[in-house]
Amino acid sequence: MTLPETGAASTAATSTPPEADGGDALAREFVGFAVAAGVLRFGQFRTKAGRDSPYFFNAGLFDDGHKLGSAAAFYARRLLQGPVPFDMLFGPAYKGIPLAAAVAIELSRAGRNVPFSYNRKEAKDHGEGGVLVGAPMKGRVLIVDDVISAGTSVRESIAMIRGAGAEPAGVVIALDRQEKAAENGVDLPGSAAQYITQDLGLPVVAIATLNDLLQYLSQGGDPALAQHAPAVQAYRARYGV
Repeated sequence: MTLPETGAASTAATSTPPEADGGDALAREFVGFAVAAGVLRFGQFRTKAGRDSPYFFNAGLFDDGHKLGSAAAFYARRLLQGPVPFDMLFGPAYKGIPLAAAVAIELSRAGRNVPFSYNRKEAKDHGEGGVLVGAPMKGRVLIVDDVISAGTSVRESIAMIRGAGAEPAGVVIALDRQEKAAENGVDLPGSAAQYITQDLGLPVVAIATLNDLLQYLSQGGDPALAQHAPAVQAYRARYGV
């Protein structure tokens, strides 16, 4: 499969809105891209929660200019649909750093120029010092990340944003696994994304969800991919929310 082109032409138009049947063309396109890029894989994988998952999404494999730029274009297209208002972007270390920078570039190409910042894991004691790098925090700050597993990174980001005098606006992620969060090996009633929304009061916007992945597997017309649908559906039935 050929990866989709990115750049000004790919982001100039607004995203395709959800269709009348509940499908989301942008989400399906993103899932196809993630599979082609090798970022979304199928097999047997162990999650942080200790679950045996039939699929794995590894944003660390957006590891060249074309793949990272294409991923950022999907983020930008979703955000240009206007699901959440924001004034700037924040990328939590480490995976959020290249994502926030690349998304800012794609938004600028689409005509929306916004500042961005990110954090260091350890504060510098020379130069400008501190843990925050980039534009000064102000206004409504949107957190850019790959997935939400336990919400720890989001809580840390919220503390840094508010500590700098700004206000968190929400979180945008690539894939919502739509499964129960776990703590100390015990399943919790809701997902990490639901926790962020309900307990922390922040909207979570995803380019695609596990439901979109299942739809892609069952309706994509590729027998090699369709064979993974039963295992993914069984995982969804066991751990989904």
